[in-house]
Amino acid sequence: MLLDEVQIKVAAGHGGRGAVTFNNLKMAQGPTGGNGGKGGSVIFEGVSDLGALAQFRYQKDLVADDGGIGHASFVDGPDGKDLFFKIPVGTVIHNLTTGQDREMLAIGEKILVAKGGYGGKGNFKFRSATNTTPKEFQPGLPGEHFDILLELKMIADVGFVGLPNAGKSTLLNLLTNAKSKVANYPFTTLEPNLGAYYDLVLADIPGLIEGASEGRGLGHKFLRHIERTKTIFHLVSVESPDIGKDYETIRSELTAYNPELAQKPETLILTKSDTITETELKKLLSQAKKLSPQVFALSIIDDKSLEPIKKILNEIAEAKRKA
Repeated sequence: MLLDEVQIKVAAGHGGRGAVTFNNLKMAQGPTGGNGGKGGSVIFEGVSDLGALAQFRYQKDLVADDGGIGHASFVDGPDGKDLFFKIPVGTVIHNLTTGQDREMLAIGEKILVAKGGYGGKGNFKFRSATNTTPKEFQPGLPGEHFDILLELKMIADVGFVGLPNAGKSTLLNLLTNAKSKVANYPFTTLEPNLGAYYDLVLADIPGLIEGASEGRGLGHKFLRHIERTKTIFHLVSVESPDIGKDYETIRSELTAYNPELAQKPETLILTKSDTITETELKKLLSQAKKLSPQVFALSIIDDKSLEPIKKILNEIAEAKRKA
């Protein structure tokens, strides 16, 4: 199951303390204490794997190594090893301790989450003309430690939305090699499914219901995933007794969650068009065009009905390549 939100603790390593040592050789006596090593840092790296947050299901405490203490003969202590963790592109890193938010936006991008403490100075660094045998040293500085909330918001080119059983998973399977579960009952899709249509990433967002933006049903958990999509495919089943009500239900939930969602380019798709007569379909298409300027009917037994949808996707893909 996709883990798209998890709270963890991160702690960078402490710096090592400096050493207090002296050279015992005649004519060369003096301080030789090395500095302490730097503590290891905690670093996140962006990857395309949407399931990468699963590693934190049971591993909640990320603790980097401390720096080593300084040694004699001017030898500094070793630095603590940095900790690297891969997280999905599209993850928002909420620092609950400081209130700062950062976003992982690119594959290979690295974000320093907790910085290791600097190592302390050894007594060699305290030598002076008036202090030839210093016994001073510095302890290492503490590493940063924070409470972190990782929240995945998928970055997809096209997001499919609609009430349960609107046909979102079916359309994703038709367009891509995705193997989304399809069944004739509500909430078949329990987590977002992704598919690739040439250069485009398509996301099937689990069914929303009225009140989803207020926490009702399953869909509210996944509303965040539609925020990053560039285009929305809004699916409404012709089997609905009122396609206008179904359409407005989803639009209202999207707007209530984030008003900017209402401004995204949208295509309205009437699914399961083979279950009604041609006359009934024409009547519904006429009604639907009053709801959204771009409307198409889809039937899984009519390959031609998929062509207008593919044309739109090809246009989006071409615009993406030019950009």
